[in-house]
Amino acid sequence: MEQASADKRGGSFEEQRHYVRRPSGALVELHHPSFGTIEIKARDLSDGGIFALMGNYQAPPVGTTVMVRIKRYTGVINQEPVPMVVVHQQTGGIGLAFVR
Repeated sequence: MEQASADKRGGSFEEQRHYVRRPSGALVELHHPSFGTIEIKARDLSDGGIFALMGNYQAPPVGTTVMVRIKRYTGVINQEPVPMVVVHQQTGGIGLAFVR
């Protein structure tokens, strides 16, 4: 596992990633009753989740479950939205994990 240098509070922590990330240009459609539906861009995807760039949108709090559809230039990957949970926030984006 990779060792990350520090979290937002300045302490060290061990990376918890279990899946290989792949760069992506997919669009991510997020839906939640508090903000409706927004479309943002994925930075990378893995079998465990997505890192999505929030742009000018406010990030949902860590722990929030959102419904997600993933779109590529060839079309929608999942017709039915799937639940994902916000697991972390970084400058400019959020980490989303598939609910299993």
